[in-house]
Amino acid sequence: MCGIAALQLRNPLLHPQMGSLLSSMMCQIVDRGPDSAGLAVYNTPGLVSEGTSTLSLLGKDQGLPITEIQLAIAGMLPSDAEAAVRVVGDTTLVSAAVGTDLLVKVVSETLPAATIIGRGEHVAVMKSVGHPMDIAAEHGLEAMAGSQGLSHTRMATESAVTAGGSHPFSVADDLCLVHNGSFSNHATIRRGLLRDGVVFDSDNDTEVGARYVASRLEQGDTLEEALVNLGKVFDGFYTLVVTTADSMAVVRDPIACKPAIIAETADYVAMASEYRALAALPGIDNARIFEPEPGKVYTWSL
Repeated sequence: MCGIAALQLRNPLLHPQMGSLLSSMMCQIVDRGPDSAGLAVYNTPGLVSEGTSTLSLLGKDQGLPITEIQLAIAGMLPSDAEAAVRVVGDTTLVSAAVGTDLLVKVVSETLPAATIIGRGEHVAVMKSVGHPMDIAAEHGLEAMAGSQGLSHTRMATESAVTAGGSHPFSVADDLCLVHNGSFSNHATIRRGLLRDGVVFDSDNDTEVGARYVASRLEQGDTLEEALVNLGKVFDGFYTLVVTTADSMAVVRDPIACKPAIIAETADYVAMASEYRALAALPGIDNARIFEPEPGKVYTWSL
């Protein structure tokens, strides 16, 4: 069944409340996906910083002490890169003032068994198995500031209950995708992407969607065009939310089988699987509230 809660804050005065608002939204969709959960937060002080690439690694135990990891990574980077490694909840964050591709290369050589679940200059991704609100609390969501937040509570249907199979999937810089539903032809699309050299980290059907969107963006699509093309290729029932450094998009399948509701004000855009997740947002009484139309791509930018 799965639950989605996403929030884009247009008013900078609300940025300090991003975590508390997203946490309250997430609390209302727990019963839609009680087995695992994931978060993506954008421009959150203490997790990411401008001019610095950050990788999110699955799990807090990477097989080596944090100090050893930091020394090893720093030794492979320019002396002014200022590498840092820290643990947040069940996630390891690695940052350095270098390009993301170089940081991925160095981390992959230092920690060959690590799974990178997020990358970019603006986003930190965190996910784990367990009760969604325990995961949010473990990572300190409620106290986080930021410009955007995305959360997903998972009820596994297409793959096993694992942290790696949790959403969001972040497979390109600052790009995240969450999914409620299932893609019936994901195996066929996966084989095509594999032939094109795309590498996968899980057997989850949602990762196929994320890899497809990233591939289309790399080929020059806008975010809206990438999701329009996804609708032409993917079969199944789905609601998707995709975020980038400065944008958010929502799309439902052409039958609109999976629920979604949007609230829009001058201060924010919020999307959730159920209205109750929106009910406590500031100014909700005066918001434009609507269900996205079947097959239509909605996009918003900061």
